[in-house]
Amino acid sequence: MDPKNHFTLSMILTVGLILAGTGGYMYLEGWSFDDALYMTIITLATVGYGEVHQVSDAGRIFTIFLIVAGVGYFMYVVGLIVQFLVEDRIRVILGRRKLDKQIAKLKDHYIICGYGRIGRVLTRYLTDRYLDVVVIEKNMDRQAAMDEDGVLYLVGEATDESVLLRSGINAAKGLITAVATDADNVFLTLIAKQLNPDLFLVARAMQNTAKRTLQAAGANKVISPYDIGARRMAHAILRPTVIKFLELAFTDESTDIVMEEIRVRSTSRLLNVALKDSGIRQKLNLIILTIKKADDTLIFNPKADTCIEIDDTLVVVGQAKSVIRMEQMMQG
Repeated sequence: MDPKNHFTLSMILTVGLILAGTGGYMYLEGWSFDDALYMTIITLATVGYGEVHQVSDAGRIFTIFLIVAGVGYFMYVVGLIVQFLVEDRIRVILGRRKLDKQIAKLKDHYIICGYGRIGRVLTRYLTDRYLDVVVIEKNMDRQAAMDEDGVLYLVGEATDESVLLRSGINAAKGLITAVATDADNVFLTLIAKQLNPDLFLVARAMQNTAKRTLQAAGANKVISPYDIGARRMAHAILRPTVIKFLELAFTDESTDIVMEEIRVRSTSRLLNVALKDSGIRQKLNLIILTIKKADDTLIFNPKADTCIEIDDTLVVVGQAKSVIRMEQMMQG
């Protein structure tokens, strides 16, 4: 029951017991309202001041029932107080254990450090694509927002090694650090890469001077929101059609056109097959924009006789259902 309803019920019971006791003494003993009310209060409070007047046998039986009701009411009120003080804490503990168990089961998930404006948007973007995400946030004030969004989270310092281990960093696929300062981002990058050298780490740089330091610390990609925002605004006015296409491919959920990258596995049925013979363009109606080779070299607008090799990453554009079919083909 809601705490507000508990309070309302307790007030109703209080008034009801006092009125019942006062009315009972007035009816059974013929006392005045003041005497009956006083007798009811000291009986319910079990203070033991003694009887106001001599009580009849019927009055004594009524007093017994009134004492029992008063004790029961007192126990109910004590239970409400204990529930109010302890229930929330128990709920937090049980909820925390549930979150920890869910996090411990994750594999190939993403860790987002910081749940500010950028972190929250990032989390929503990834979870909307059914990806597993764990958030690390030290600000307790943001816990309500994380509970409301239904995300898995840990409250603590992202630079704390024990917190990173609890987030499952050893089994994580990627980490995005968007904490408050560049110094914390650098320190976090160093620790994360030590715990999981294979982790793909994206770091936010508040100052341009921090980019090189973050890269030296091990960040796979360094992003400056201010630089990207400025470039986006410039492109919006210089290349509005290009920006419209990118918005459709990346942010517009109503369109069926998507841009995706697909990794070629050793079990792919198209392994060592030339693009012209793969049927990607003819059957799936997909466009291959770029192929990233295993050594990170990029082939823009690959030729028709380019072969698909193991560990290639293909950047494709087309309908979502066709992209899904191609992902299945590349997995084998």
